Order: sequence, then C-alpha cells, then structure tokens
Amino acid sequence: MDPVRNPYAPGAGQRPPELAGRDRELDAFDVVLERVAKGRPERSLVLVGLRGVGKTVLLNALRSAAITRLWGTGKIEARPGQSFRGPLSSALHLAVRELAPRHRDPERVEAFLATLKAFALKSGTGRWHPGIDVLPAKGRADTGDLEIDLVELLTDAASIAQDVGTGIALFLDEMQDLPPGDVDALCAACHELSQTGAPLVVVGAGLPHLPATLSASKSYSERLFRYARIDRLDRAEFDRALTTPAKEEGAEFDEEALAALYAATDGYPYFVQAYGKTVWDTAPATPITADDVRVAVPSAEEELAVGFFGSRYDRATPAERDYMRAMAELAEGDVAVLTSAVATQLGRKPASLSPVRDGLIKKGLVFSAERGSIAFTVPHFGRFLRRQPADS
Repeated sequence: MDPVRNPYAPGAGQRPPELAGRDRELDAFDVVLERVAKGRPERSLVLVGLRGVGKTVLLNALRSAAITRLWGTGKIEARPGQSFRGPLSSALHLAVRELAPRHRDPERVEAFLATLKAFALKSGTGRWHPGIDVLPAKGRADTGDLEIDLVELLTDAASIAQDVGTGIALFLDEMQDLPPGDVDALCAACHELSQTGAPLVVVGAGLPHLPATLSASKSYSERLFRYARIDRLDRAEFDRALTTPAKEEGAEFDEEALAALYAATDGYPYFVQAYGKTVWDTAPATPITADDVRVAVPSAEEELAVGFFGSRYDRATPAERDYMRAMAELAEGDVAVLTSAVATQLGRKPASLSPVRDGLIKKGLVFSAERGSIAFTVPHFGRFLRRQPADS
C-alpha cells in the first residue's frame, strides 16, 4: 500500500479523516449554539473520558461549529499549578477580535478591551502582551479576586456578542488541571451567566474524575454543566472510522481484518488511527486481510510502547512505577481497583502509599474513580505494564 496515501492520523489532538461516533455530541452542540444565540437558557458543556478517546479532537470540532455560526471563540489548555487568568485573557481577546469587525460601536469594543487589559494585568506575571493600545480600565474586573473579576469580565464579553446577535464560546482543555481557586471562580461565573441568559458558553474537556472535582468546588455544578462521557467506538462506528477513509483511497478491509483490529484496539479512537496507519503501511495490497493485521500488530504495539505508553511511564518515580505495576496485576482491562488491594499487593499500609498515589494523580497517570479506588487515565496501560520486564 502506498504510504503517501495513508489516510490515518494518530497525532495528539489531530482530527481523524472520519470523525466517527461523535454525531450526537455535534448535533447537540448545534442546538446549544442556536438556543443561546436566541437568548434561551442553556448549560455549558463538559466532555469527560480517558486519554485517547478523542476529547481534544471533539473539542476542536465543536469550536469549528461555533466559528461556522460566526461566534467568537477562544481556546485554553489548563496546566497544573498555573492560574488561567493569563491564558483566559488571550483566549477572550481572540474571541472578541473575531466579533469586533461586525460591531457598530468601536467605543464599546474599546471599553471592553480596557476591561480585559485590567483583568489580565492582575495575573501578576507580566507575560501577557496582547497589543491592546488602550489604557486598562479602573473599577471593572480589576479587584484581584478572580471570582469577582471573572463574572464582570465574562458579562461584558457576552454583551459584545449580544450586540452583534451571536455568542462567545470558550474551550477549555485539560480542565481537571485548573487550580481549585480557578475552578471555584469559573463555576461561579458560569452560574451567574446562566442566570442572566448571557450568550457565552464554556466547553470543557477532562479526565473522568472532572465532574467530582467540579462538584467538590460548587455543589450546584452538577446542574450547571451538561456532562458528556466520551468513550470508545462501538463496532459499527469503528468500522466507519476505518473503512470510509480507506474507500476514498480505493482500498478495503475484509471482515476478518476489521474484527482483528477491533479486538486489538477495543475501539479506542487513538488506537484505531495508530493501528490503522501501521496496517496500511504493512499490507502489500487491497483488500487488507487478517493476516496483514497479524503482521502489523507487533509494529503498532512497539510504537505505542515507546511513545504513547513509554513517555508516560518514564515520568514516574520508581515507587510510582511499583504502584502502577501492582494496579496492573490486580485487574484485567480498563477497570478501577481498590487502593486497599494495591496496598496489600505491595505489602504496605494504605496510608503510607498516599503520597505515591497523589503523585501519580498530579502527573495525570491515574485518577480516583470513586472513593477508595484508582484507575489508569490511559486505556490499555495495564496491559502495557504487564508486558514490560519487572526491572524496566
């Protein structure tokens, strides 16, 4: 098969040639955009799921849908321990710049930019240089209290969008990495905006424990956001993800090849692209057969072991690696295990392992599925660990 014509795209956050299995979320978001633009109440949206299920890809697709409807948009990627005041300022600046050419009152836009500049300067980093020539406003979004400032800033931004008959959508990736104070402020701002019907929505994406994090911050967050769990593809959507791009290049998979690939990938979108790319490059001709898959699978697994899995494993300390190996030995598949069982496996008391567990959570390698249990954030990570030599 010609590698130049290989249609599969296993990049981080890279949109696959066929975005299969996400039609429901895309259609639902179109309704949100339409309702908000008409002044009807709608909740902001939070996408949750494991690594590799395509949350970032879907986040980008939803942003494209908002842009198509002439909304102002901005995107932020949260980072552990870093306030999002600065990144939010940049994202909101971009969103309003998209709306400004259609606004009939340049002075209104300029007044908002002055408020935005005042908000940004309170970050205290001195790193944000947006090229806003106006002086920072006084008495608006400049108290230094993020919750107060954020409510005022987003309210003003929404009014700019309302003036031109559209809205603003802010897209927040890795939302679970927001500092607790920022989570409080964001929830409070979204709550205020939802009560006033302001045309601004936040679309977040994060790991499966994100709903619990938001709920711990503000009790009303479970009613404030609409949660969409993003998971593996079912067999029909998996087939669509592989066969549609192949047909466009004049190639086909036989039924046994598709079944073998589904067994190898479990329908996880990143794996579908990774295995699909390797199988394409390995197969001598179309149709691609189960024998082609069997030949290609070891190469695909080797590449994932170095990049997708290995890069994460290398970030862990020796104690953290021991903890993850114990998790892998306790459970087959992507299921949670009891922290007490991990402690027993390691011959330790549960309390003594809390620092190790917390370190893994902060590195984004595991998450607390529910009280007293722990699970990998990456699908098939346990299988990867079970295949590694004990001293690696």
